[in-house]
Amino acid sequence: MSFQWFQRLSLALLAAASLPFTAAPSRAIEEVLIELPLLQTSFSVRISELKSPHALMAGRSDLAELDRASNGAVSQALLQLLQRPIPISLTRLADGSVGSPLLEQALLVVSSLGTIEGRRPDLTGNTFRMALEQAMANSNSGVPTLVELIEALPGQRVRFNLGQVRTILGRMLAQRAQANSFFAQADPPVLPMAPAKETSQSARQRQVRLQVNHRPEPLDVLLLEPTQRRNGRLVLISHGLWDSPRNFASWGTVLASRGYTVALPRHPGSDNKEQVRMLTGAVPPPKPVELGLRFRDLSALTDAVAAGQLSGVSGVNADAVVVIGHSWGATTALQQAGLVPQAAKLKSRCPQLDDPQRNLSWTLQCSWLDGVDQAALQDQRVVAAVAVSPPMSLLFAMPELRATSARLLVVSGTHDWVVPPDPEAITPMRQAVPFGHQLVLAKGGDHFNLRPGEQVNGGVLGPLLLAWVDAVYQAGSTLVPRPGAEPLLGAGPWGNDSIPLKDISPTLR
Repeated sequence: MSFQWFQRLSLALLAAASLPFTAAPSRAIEEVLIELPLLQTSFSVRISELKSPHALMAGRSDLAELDRASNGAVSQALLQLLQRPIPISLTRLADGSVGSPLLEQALLVVSSLGTIEGRRPDLTGNTFRMALEQAMANSNSGVPTLVELIEALPGQRVRFNLGQVRTILGRMLAQRAQANSFFAQADPPVLPMAPAKETSQSARQRQVRLQVNHRPEPLDVLLLEPTQRRNGRLVLISHGLWDSPRNFASWGTVLASRGYTVALPRHPGSDNKEQVRMLTGAVPPPKPVELGLRFRDLSALTDAVAAGQLSGVSGVNADAVVVIGHSWGATTALQQAGLVPQAAKLKSRCPQLDDPQRNLSWTLQCSWLDGVDQAALQDQRVVAAVAVSPPMSLLFAMPELRATSARLLVVSGTHDWVVPPDPEAITPMRQAVPFGHQLVLAKGGDHFNLRPGEQVNGGVLGPLLLAWVDAVYQAGSTLVPRPGAEPLLGAGPWGNDSIPLKDISPTLR
């Protein structure tokens, strides 16, 4: 199997993993098939026998027989894995339902551990949503274990490779170890994440279209503008893979209420509309060329503002721009800040399937290899960037983090299993913080709950983003990164809200 073939297959599986499934039969899964690679054999076991060591010892399945022969050694090793809470943050939307990004993250975890048989694609997501909510309701802690989630899924049976389960879970936990150690040493203690307090907002929201040279269709742009006290400053926000500007409008509202003009483009080659088209077979996964096209989307917006060609926008300075992004949008923000994609690490590390730092974001990063040359772009008008959960460790050469002319703020969640803080944020930023760049870790933050979504006032990161953007424009000549530069913000709180985040920049000096 060639690496290129595996790379394309992995990205396709990553996409497929974001889909809920429904079963051909209506009954729930009752049996698990566990493969033991060293013995080159497999054993079946009923879900009811995985509830406790006693239940497995007393069972009638193949695995129960092996457990009795080993005097309980099998149940001790197996149940330690299967009864571990699944590594997702289970938050609910205003209507009480579980948000779809959480379903995607849960499916990524489940799909990386095993295969569920007897199911076909369900583009509505209702089947898996019901299963996850049932597992939550049945769990005493409210966070289901892998066994509880399997039990709630419709299908025939689940097939697990025990060695693969242990390897993947061990790697995921190891990638959280460094972040956890920072919090263990934090003084004062770090608070858990909580939503920002509700305050009145004053901003106007509207949709505009911008004709651009690099895409065949006009660019759809969501604009958030101040209704009073305009400060003439421009902020751009870039959404992540298979996401949309709407999920980041709350960040824009917070900034616009303080006078900023905020533009959120829809990246048509990698947005939520493209995801639906891809999953129905209409188009392939996002092409590597999108790495450069996303950059051009943002620069085209800046060009339009500078030329007075963005509908209804005037009196805004496009010579000093701040860019904010999440996930792939965070990578785009770093590119806008002056980091140039490099092919060297992508070529050397992507084929290493057993690399201990390998994580889910590598599937996306490795898919960019053929687009690196077209993404070596610069926009000197960007003076600062915020990157929330950025896939970055393979794409950029680390010395560039020191040399960039724009100030950087990188935010990562300690519970992010898709783009884990180490190696994707902590390791790269070690070289950057002595130059005034900052790294903020959000305790309990995962890849999705740092997004504002439908939360008012920018969600948990809203006050941090506002305080940092204000500090950027107040910094004057001290904004340029240089050895010994002071960070723009100290540890929280910022504004009127106590923000439960810990700025670990001093720790990394």
